[in-house]
Amino acid sequence: MVFSSLPFLFGFMPLYFAAYYLMPEKYRNAVLLAGSLIFYAIGTKDQPLYFFGLLLSMVVNILLAQKIQADRERRKLWLTAGILYDFGLLFLFKYLGFFCRTLELLLPVQLPDIRLALPPGISFFTFQVVSYLADVYRGADYDTKAVGRVATYMSMFPQIISGPITTYDQLETSLKKRAHIPRIFDSGLREFCIGLGMKVILANQIGRLWSDVTAIGYESISTPLAWMGIAAFSLQLYLDFYSYSLMARGLGLMMGLQLPQNFHYPYMSLSMTDFWRRWHMSLGQWFRDYIYIPLGGSRQGKLRTYRNMLIVWLFTGLWHGASWNFVLWGLLLFLILSIERLGLKKILEKIPFLGHLYMLLVIPLTWLVFAISDLSRIGVYLERLFPFLAGEGQYVYAQDYIKYGQTYGILLIVCLLFCTPLPRKLYQKYGRSLPATLALTAVFWLSVWLLHQGLNDPFMYFRF
Repeated sequence: MVFSSLPFLFGFMPLYFAAYYLMPEKYRNAVLLAGSLIFYAIGTKDQPLYFFGLLLSMVVNILLAQKIQADRERRKLWLTAGILYDFGLLFLFKYLGFFCRTLELLLPVQLPDIRLALPPGISFFTFQVVSYLADVYRGADYDTKAVGRVATYMSMFPQIISGPITTYDQLETSLKKRAHIPRIFDSGLREFCIGLGMKVILANQIGRLWSDVTAIGYESISTPLAWMGIAAFSLQLYLDFYSYSLMARGLGLMMGLQLPQNFHYPYMSLSMTDFWRRWHMSLGQWFRDYIYIPLGGSRQGKLRTYRNMLIVWLFTGLWHGASWNFVLWGLLLFLILSIERLGLKKILEKIPFLGHLYMLLVIPLTWLVFAISDLSRIGVYLERLFPFLAGEGQYVYAQDYIKYGQTYGILLIVCLLFCTPLPRKLYQKYGRSLPATLALTAVFWLSVWLLHQGLNDPFMYFRF
């Protein structure tokens, strides 16, 4: 079950909030916990063992956190056990098949073809509970015996599937006591509607251009259409994930919870360094706090700094998927950020026009490696983007971009507009007005109509 689905909008969501607000305030965490478990159980109804796996992981991590806090002499042992357990499960479900296929390439062995379905949200859940264990190990003053509160933190339905990744410190205060104010509820509902419209009306629809390009075949598209296609994928990826984050944040506000901001107009950046401070910020902060800084960060000389960056970006690539294109993607980002660190970033920031021009080229090229899992197909697409690499090539017809430009041109412009701060500034100024309220109502019902027509796609980050 996803937020942009009719069963959620007209089934789970109204029933959940009715139960939540009918309960006395002291029982609302219990309602949130129960609702979150029901949400996950519905999402894993075809694989019920995954639901019980979630329960087991919650119990194991809660007990290990208590051990880390109580047994100071062996706290490193308990932390290690937790890390091995959590990342062991992640490896089993997400990476074992990839590991076996890689081993077969390196050694003369034949291993079983292991294909396990990925439990929903396992990457996000793993990083979140490991952050909790690590913080307890570092001495955070958490009440690890408040089992209900900790379990609620681990399983909250607004963010268990696709984040944002939150630390316990970010939510502990509001899980203890939070204000339930009608105006905040209204703000959350509006954020949810904005996210819903961004997902259904913009992300899903612009994603069809990328689907059309893929269906045609990369060898058979013109260079202008190739650029339109990868631009569409770049826009879809951002609007899809940003819309989920807005809906999650909106649901949190409706319960008085402040989930962290996950995006800050990354496509307005002047460098990839700045881009990755603005994109999926909760993931970047996790890697900074639990990998980069513990490795030494940038405090131990240039050589170790670049080593630490390489480790972080390899892990970032693999976090997103168990295939070689994600490894290549992580290495490519490491290379770009290293070059920027050597001086390019300062030049780009001094000349903003040059920075924006640079990002217009670099963003879609990096997402190309992210989008296409077959490395040979990446090469084919690059030849279409830059036809001088392999001659003129073959087209379906040279004017194909005109056809798709007529179909998607206005939508491309609208999606680009929503990558800038302008819509948010207008909303902040006029969002409470009657016309804005009517517009949001129209966005909601248009989204519902599109969903009823079957024009919906799963959130792209669900596969991570």
